[in-house]
This record gives sequence, C-alpha cells and structure tokens, in this order.
Amino acid sequence: MFTLQALSPKAGTMDKHITPGELLCLGSSLAFSGLFYYLYRKKSRVVARHPVALHEGQGPGSPLLAVTHPLSLGIVLPAQAALTSHYHEGLLGVIQKLQLKEHRLIWNSLRVLSEQIYTVPFLLASPGPEAATQVSVDSPLQAVCLPLEMVYERFQQPSHGFRDLLGQYLIGEKPKGILETEEMLRVGAGLTGIGELSLQPDGSLHLQPPAQGGEFFLCLGDWQTVLAELESASGLWKGAALLCAAAGLAVLLHALCRAYRRSRPGQQPEEDKELDGEEGGDRAPEDSCVVCLSRPRECVLLGCGHICCCFRCFQALPTRLCPICRGPIDRVVPLYQA
Repeated sequence: MFTLQALSPKAGTMDKHITPGELLCLGSSLAFSGLFYYLYRKKSRVVARHPVALHEGQGPGSPLLAVTHPLSLGIVLPAQAALTSHYHEGLLGVIQKLQLKEHRLIWNSLRVLSEQIYTVPFLLASPGPEAATQVSVDSPLQAVCLPLEMVYERFQQPSHGFRDLLGQYLIGEKPKGILETEEMLRVGAGLTGIGELSLQPDGSLHLQPPAQGGEFFLCLGDWQTVLAELESASGLWKGAALLCAAAGLAVLLHALCRAYRRSRPGQQPEEDKELDGEEGGDRAPEDSCVVCLSRPRECVLLGCGHICCCFRCFQALPTRLCPICRGPIDRVVPLYQA
C-alpha cells in the first residue's frame, strides 16, 4: 500500500509546462505579431519602390519603358468634358462626391442618407506650359483613399413641432440636422500617383492599379509628403509587431523557466509545496478531536472511558453523551500527555 501511494502521482500535481492562459496569450501574440508584420511589409514595399512602377509594355515586341525623370507629381487635366460643381460656378473637377449625412442624438449618431460619386477620364501632365509627358489614370475609384477636397459644406437644423418632440422622446432619438457636402478633385490640382505604369500599343501611358494586388495611391501633394506618411504608418505597424512578438517571447520564456525549475533534481516547485502544505493541513492527526478534527484530545469521558475529544468540544456537546458510544458521561478527567 505504501509503495502504491509513493509511486502514484498526486491529484493536481502533474507537471504542466504551459497553462491554458499562457497558451492563449502566446497564440494571440503570435497571431497579432504576424498580422502587424504583414501590414508593415505591405507598407514598406510601397515605400521602397518608386512612386510609379515601370514595366514592359503589353503588346508583343514592345520595348522596355524607360523614362529619365519618372512622373511623380502631375497636374490633373480632364480627358473630356470636366464636371461642374453644383454650388460654385466655374469650379471644374474630374471626380465629384455628393453626400448627405444625418446627425442624431443616439448611439449611432451619424447615418449616410445618400452618396453619389461621379468621375470622368483624366490625365496627369508634367508641370510646365508644354505638358510634354501625359499619363492617363485608369480606375481612380480603386485608390486607397480618394484625393478629394471639400468645396462645399452646409448643416441644416430641422424645425421640430410638439408632436415631433413627443415622438422623439418616446423613441429615444432626436435628429440634430442634415449635413450636405461636396468634394471634388479639381482640374489643375497637383496629384501624386503610385501604381503600375503601362505602355499601351498606341504609345500612350496608363497609370492603373497593380495587377499583382499591390496598393494603388492617388494623393494630393508631392512625393516627399506621401513618403513621410507611408514611412510613419510602416513604423507604427513595425513597432506593434515587435511589441506583440516581445510579449509572446516573454510568455514562452516564463513557461520554459518554470519547466527548468521543475526538472532540476531536489527542487520542488512552489505550487507543489503549497499543495503538499494544504494536503498536510487537511489531513487530521491520529490524536485529533473527533468533533473538530483540529485540536488534540484533552479529556477522558467516564464512565465509558473514551478519550475522543478536546475539552472545548466537550463543553459544546448538546447532551452529556459520549460522541463514540453514546453512553452517558458521569464525569470528565483532564488528560495530560508528557
């Protein structure tokens, strides 16, 4: 019996190199680290390449496209009749976005009522009166962010009657007003294009979204401004990836150190010591009181002669009967162990 107890593992004392909580933290940190690293690499590839990617033409036997000064900043020119602003006379553009938004005093405080986007084909021309180099921009709506400027904005507050106020009080929401906006990419604006530059069979240049799934950028301003923004975003994702990787590494090192301490001979883990202490505290000694199981036996019950309880438990007995044999107790003699 003693051999079986010595060889059998105690309940709850199995060595666990990593706990479920640590495993969850490690897996989530690795997942987020991989996601942030993917976003960092995606941004860094855009930063590393040239503002406009050059490659061979699409037609058979077409020569390699070589430009001494690649176009990074161009002037927007319409390829056909330009769009006219609805609210400003003489304001022309190639992309127009009209939007109506409703503001409310509820959880979802902003709701888009209507949104309309119009576009016409346009070109990016090199600065200068001659505009010698011209690039046609294809699929501008596929850009990461549309390069639009706010040209009109008006907020209209509604008038509420008593019936409207009562209905708004009952349903728990109140309209604040309607925001009407107009955004445009104006003719003559400086635009930076980052995408795939292709040479068509007719000799025209086209800037289009990358065929291999890269990001397509159309940004107002020069290339240095766009580059600084991309480098900032790339550094942010890199820092987040390193932080998550450091958290996962710390969890892994903690688990390995705990496993190493358990594997050393003569070393008992702290949790095992605590468990043994708890088991030792729960196990009642042989001479403990049969009532409280904590204090030693301190008295002899006569006339049955049983030594079974402490003096405090004897005083707390509801009836003068022995806890062992249920015999009557005539008197109690203190017990002294030398």
